Amino acid sequence: MDDIPFVLGINRARAASICLMQGARVQWAIQKERLTRRRHDGGGPHDVDEFYLPHLPGLERPIDVLVECGAGDDDTGDGDGFAQVLTFSRGARRARIAPHLARVYSAFHPSPFREAAVMIVDSHGNPPASFYRVDRERVGGIGQQVPAQDGQPVGLGMFYHLLTQALFPGEGNGGKVSDLAPYGDPQAAGLPPLEVEDLQVGIPHAWQGLLEEPGRFRFGALRTSFSDCANLAAAGQRAFEDALLALAQRLHLRTGLDDLCFAGVAALNCPANDRLLRDGPFRRVYIPPVPGDAGAAVGCAIHGLVELSGQGSDFRWPHDYLGPAPQLADIEAALDGAGDLIVEHPRGRDALCARMLDMLCSGRVIGLYQGRSEFGPRALGHRSILADPRRERMRDWINARVKEREWFRPFAPVVAEERAAQYFDLRAPSSFMQFAVPVRSSVMPLLAAVTHVDGSARLQTVGPSDDPLLRALLAGFEVRTGVPVLLNTSLNGRDEPIVETPQQAVATFRRLPLHGLAMPPYLVMKRHEPGLPA
Repeated sequence: MDDIPFVLGINRARAASICLMQGARVQWAIQKERLTRRRHDGGGPHDVDEFYLPHLPGLERPIDVLVECGAGDDDTGDGDGFAQVLTFSRGARRARIAPHLARVYSAFHPSPFREAAVMIVDSHGNPPASFYRVDRERVGGIGQQVPAQDGQPVGLGMFYHLLTQALFPGEGNGGKVSDLAPYGDPQAAGLPPLEVEDLQVGIPHAWQGLLEEPGRFRFGALRTSFSDCANLAAAGQRAFEDALLALAQRLHLRTGLDDLCFAGVAALNCPANDRLLRDGPFRRVYIPPVPGDAGAAVGCAIHGLVELSGQGSDFRWPHDYLGPAPQLADIEAALDGAGDLIVEHPRGRDALCARMLDMLCSGRVIGLYQGRSEFGPRALGHRSILADPRRERMRDWINARVKEREWFRPFAPVVAEERAAQYFDLRAPSSFMQFAVPVRSSVMPLLAAVTHVDGSARLQTVGPSDDPLLRALLAGFEVRTGVPVLLNTSLNGRDEPIVETPQQAVATFRRLPLHGLAMPPYLVMKRHEPGLPA
């Protein structure tokens, strides 16, 4: 084994993913869905040879440590199966760990804490929730959600899953519930809080009966009213947040620690995260950029680095641009022969930025494809759609024409970190769009397209050492408009994963009514430009 080992982490469960580290440096990490173009694509026994090896660099070299999670005991992708498609160094180490243990490593080790309480809350799995006290030397289990003896659904994550399925059946729709909730009255249905005892969460019969009624609250159904759906979402969101705070209080009492690491699909709930930070018992809360299932691949790799190679990990996840880097040749190949497009080559970043600002300030909506892709579920300026946040009609136009989704869905503002406090009431930087924070009332009229109905916004802050093009755009937009904020959403169409390759970016640009696509060093426009937002 080399002094600086190559460590491969593979998550082969829901939202399958893979991560290659060389020592504490992530070479790349990517979700399977970005390669297969199937959202939330789960793992399979032949993922390495069918999807990863053909597209990802570095897998041809000898692997020193391999750690996987999420594979069933009858899965043929075991150690011998990997030996047929991967090369291992002499003395290579391999292990299979539990998904929640992988989440612990992905949440704690990149955090700034020396010791912390760790809370993992998922909707599925055995267990669906688990709790720990962790330091840099050991992981100590405190408790976990126990299944009900009568087989009834239990657990905080399972409750929100049932709530989501009642309103928006399908995978990955939890965000729609929290988006809809502010339009409702949490008291209207008279539903009880969830039952929290120690670290166990029970779902009252009143909730179970309501959520099991087929189709009664399905959003958009002919016989379903908007107010009924919104009231249910509001009641469920309130119950979820209150129970989450109750769990945090109990975990704090059990550990006596000031710092919390929080992961699992429940940590994707931005309004709840903000309440946890503001009203919870912990002084600091760290949520990794990829708290859901996909983040387990990074956790597997960190576990291998720390526990199997005997090296410490100083990986701190300063940004989420962990995807493999696109090559200029691939960008040029995607644009080659595109007679329906106008391809400009501005001279340098400043010139490109100025042209993008021309388009944004004239009410146009543009895509931004640059550098390595975001590993997690949020587009943070490398696979983004950007627009003017001041125009309320911009939100409605992008929802209807570009994203083709429900009208009530909000968009995220992105702002330079040092300017954020003037516009938003935030407790800490929000580099990864994890908290729905209040917009200051004095600036709400200036941010109509990114302020939700309850006055909140799922904020992204961009620090001084973060992406230079994004910071230049924010500074330039403020010079031109007086507002240092842009609207940011992901570069993808309806029911698609975020784009990964230049070819996918160009194809998505052609299909959607976007007005421009920046692919540094190029700016791409359409010969037949779509109409502007009305």
